[in-house]
Amino acid sequence: MKDKTIDYILRTTWLAVNKMYNEEAAKYDTTMATGFALLSIDPENGTPSTSLGPKMGMEATSLSRTLKMMETKGLIERRPNPEDGRGVLIFLTEFGLEKRNYSKDRVITFNETIKANVSQEELASFQKVAEVINNMISNKQIYNQKEQTIK
Repeated sequence: MKDKTIDYILRTTWLAVNKMYNEEAAKYDTTMATGFALLSIDPENGTPSTSLGPKMGMEATSLSRTLKMMETKGLIERRPNPEDGRGVLIFLTEFGLEKRNYSKDRVITFNETIKANVSQEELASFQKVAEVINNMISNKQIYNQKEQTIK
């Protein structure tokens, strides 16, 4: 991968991770997105539906579809938010907690396996580079917005 562009390395690596997690999830009739949602929901206090999207980096439409499917499968239940009558809290069911534990185990296994094959220094460098990329994108330091306007 020495001569590959940074975005190519990021994209192909993420696609491989995504495929791996989806293959694991499919063994239990679920998806990576569902596993990520299960891990993002507070198992004790529930999570406001409005904070779940930003927490997961998902658009409202995709999140709504995922939550509806999770509710249909009996993984979650929606309850009115006692602090905000307009809001809804998402809670895990017993079945959802069971699937959450499985998802958590898969993530821990992935992380431990990578850490066993990569030095702490290499991992720290990887995390630093990812942080720099995320910050530069968030602060619009890659493409100047003025350059993007049609003249």
